[in-house]
Amino acid sequence: MSTPIDVARRFYGALAGADGPELFRLLTDDFVGTVSTGMPHGVGGQHHGSADMIVGVWGRIASLYDMHVDPAEYLAVDDERVVVVGRYWGPARDGRTDVDAAFAHVITTRDDRIAALHQITDTARWNIPRS
Repeated sequence: MSTPIDVARRFYGALAGADGPELFRLLTDDFVGTVSTGMPHGVGGQHHGSADMIVGVWGRIASLYDMHVDPAEYLAVDDERVVVVGRYWGPARDGRTDVDAAFAHVITTRDDRIAALHQITDTARWNIPRS
């Protein structure tokens, strides 16, 4: 059985590779994602199920930004949870703004999959006007 850190590392690898099938394999059927209120493009709030999160949040963000998600530190909480601290960065695809925002993800795992992800980020650091 994998540790929560192992599962989280697979998750960030799938995000980096835009590997949709692996993301669907990683999320449980009853997955719940909580995205920071105030996120641009209406993606903030709770999302239920893998499709809602993968298509409605990550897919939407990927369509609007050349986004990089860089995990920097993995902090084991217990046998099911890990906190990952890192940074989002990248330009908007329309060329008008950039993202440079710290994040913390609280990831809850179950049976080598992700059952929940709670995102905390500085939403004001999304859509920074380019100079």
